[in-house]
Amino acid sequence: MTDNTAQTGKPGLYERLKTATAHPLAEPILALICFLEAMIVPVFPEVMLAPMILADRRRAWRLATICTVFSVLGGIFGYAIGHFLFDTIGKGIVEFYGAGAGFEQLRESFVANGPFMIMIGAVTPIPFKIITITSGVAGVNIWTFILFSLIGRGLRFFFPCGLFYFFGPLASEFIEKHKKWAGWVMLAAVIGGFAAAPMLFPKHGTTVTDTVIEQATGTDVIPGKL
Repeated sequence: MTDNTAQTGKPGLYERLKTATAHPLAEPILALICFLEAMIVPVFPEVMLAPMILADRRRAWRLATICTVFSVLGGIFGYAIGHFLFDTIGKGIVEFYGAGAGFEQLRESFVANGPFMIMIGAVTPIPFKIITITSGVAGVNIWTFILFSLIGRGLRFFFPCGLFYFFGPLASEFIEKHKKWAGWVMLAAVIGGFAAAPMLFPKHGTTVTDTVIEQATGTDVIPGKL
């Protein structure tokens, strides 16, 4: 059974993504996405990163470095927004991502365990801009923020890039057989992650976020809380 792409002669979403990765500006655009994702834009860089590595897995380590460095640079700007411009800019971003109601509790978690919270946010689907802005509001030491952001974001990008580097041919072969769905799955991941963002933050008066983290790690996020 032939793919609809082959029948119509029109490239599917995955094919368009893969073609776009060969553009001379692909890497600068990826860097810009990582930079903006760390402070405001609701998108997963992996949506662009994965096709770029599948197209040429020799670029895996360079692309992982680009993503890590520019994500941390964007995170520093997010930190500055939280520290200097929270009332004018940061508050609106936090509320947009559904974290406004439980923000004070989230801030207290960063005051008590800043490095731990930064690591959790840097490697999970939690919108990193919430982590960067909250770090600034909570007054986390800037060098501590940069260090743990580098570690967390490095894990976030180098681990999947390594997988694509070593298993890229198998993944590419699988996707080539399912082109019709590959691009839409990537798009759905972005929309799903954005839609689920409010669920990751506690509503006012609850301890959902802290409870989940504490049960998973055995760490008391806010020491001494009742």
